[in-house]
Amino acid sequence: MRIEIFPEKCIGVGQCVVAAPDLFEQNEDDGIVYLVREDAPEDRRDAAIAAARLCPTLAIVVHDN
Repeated sequence: MRIEIFPEKCIGVGQCVVAAPDLFEQNEDDGIVYLVREDAPEDRRDAAIAAARLCPTLAIVVHDN
């Protein structure tokens, strides 16, 4: 699984960080999300998908490898 973020779409709501704090963090200056790791472990797949679904601007995409 690979996670892709589109920072230009992110508005800093932070639901992704709440859903998967081991995969996502927010920039302290502007709140824009960034990945802790691009290739997430398979056992975190459900959390990554939940984070993508919670994103109001669809700034997160989860790809199957």
